[in-house]
Amino acid sequence: MSNSTIVAGFIVSTVGFSIFLYGKKQRRLPQLVVGIFLLAAPMIIPKALPMSIAAAVSLILLRVAVVNQW
Repeated sequence: MSNSTIVAGFIVSTVGFSIFLYGKKQRRLPQLVVGIFLLAAPMIIPKALPMSIAAAVSLILLRVAVVNQW
């Protein structure tokens, strides 16, 4: 495990934890699902670049889901 993987995992899981807490507090399912995925992504995806790409795609999909919800 390289330093970049550790740093990327920390950043992705921190963002995921924040989104999860927001979704739990506001009772919003899309934020809960993306938050749980981002929390688990560092354990599922072993490399920094694919993990970052998966996090970016999931955040974009969350944005699309929330904008289309209104």
